[in-house]
Amino acid sequence: MKYTILCVMACLFFSCKKEQGPQTRPPQEIPVIEAKKEDVPVYNELVGQIYGLKDIPIRARVDGYLEKISFEEGTQVKKGQLLYSIDQDPYLAEVAEKQSALAQNQTMMVNAKNELERYEPLAKINAVSKSDLDAAQATYDASIASVDAANANLKQSKIKLGYTEMRSPIDGLIGKTEAREGEYVGREPNPVILNTVSRIDTVRVQFSISESKYLELAREYQANKTAEDISKDVHEGNIKPNVELLLADGTLFEKKGRIDFVNSQINTTTGSLLIQASFPNPTKILRPGLYAKVRLQLTVAKDAIVIPQRCLIELQGQYSVMVVDSSNKVVSTPVKLGSKIGDQVIISEGITQGDKIIIDALQKVKTGMTVVPVKSEFKSKTAQ
Repeated sequence: MKYTILCVMACLFFSCKKEQGPQTRPPQEIPVIEAKKEDVPVYNELVGQIYGLKDIPIRARVDGYLEKISFEEGTQVKKGQLLYSIDQDPYLAEVAEKQSALAQNQTMMVNAKNELERYEPLAKINAVSKSDLDAAQATYDASIASVDAANANLKQSKIKLGYTEMRSPIDGLIGKTEAREGEYVGREPNPVILNTVSRIDTVRVQFSISESKYLELAREYQANKTAEDISKDVHEGNIKPNVELLLADGTLFEKKGRIDFVNSQINTTTGSLLIQASFPNPTKILRPGLYAKVRLQLTVAKDAIVIPQRCLIELQGQYSVMVVDSSNKVVSTPVKLGSKIGDQVIISEGITQGDKIIIDALQKVKTGMTVVPVKSEFKSKTAQ
């Protein structure tokens, strides 16, 4: 009897559990972006190095002990400002020596001239021989040449004395000094280039493109220009595609640049063509030596589907995205990539306009899961 009652109670208990059914969680809210078609500029990114508009080395043109440094490293200096002073004593002594030699030669010239002036009237009355007159004339002519040579030597010594003071050739930013007070400079292996002054209100960016990329750019340019436009641009030097600068932190520099020149020859060693562009740098945030990516606009992709790169899932070189279908289920969709544009990418195959693509929640979803799609807005950090 006892066992019968226990069995009945167990059956009642499990039947109640069965009637309650399994408890399920509500679908999660997942951020999605909607795929749209748009015209997108397509760029090519090339690594370039930044230089000042002018980067002028400060050289020790004479050797000696560095006596004084008259600036603060890393500050702005003015044109003509004294930067370095080398011990002048040896060069002052040389100037004094050359002045003495000049005075001696001038004295000899005066004596030779007086001698010649005495011989000339005597030669007219045949009181001295013609050969004596010729010798006096030759001595005077030689003394004039000696004075000229002494003057040149004195001038050279004064120039060397002037080189003991090194002044800034331009207004600009001066860098770290390569020598300190008391060091011997101006002769290898001692420092010869002591510093560099750079003008950076405008900067130059030098980069190289491959032969094939050069041909691609040239053909793209010609495809969008009439023969009259090309002729005019060649004459005026205006064959200049859009140039932008991507900084090391991934941000786009606010000022656009222009092409200054394209080298006349392909580098036969690297198979590349050197190009230089200049960018205004009013805030002086760009410094010589920085590396940055130069963006050249190649073409415009018509009706392209562009999504953020962080929507992509990569597995063994294959890419896919998570799409929410019409029944709010998650579907893994393989895609083929086109050109990358900063933090976005063109999708050439796999998704169409209007598809809802999951962003920023890829770790929370899996294929077949039902979700509540919440429309999200993506703001590119590298967009124009």
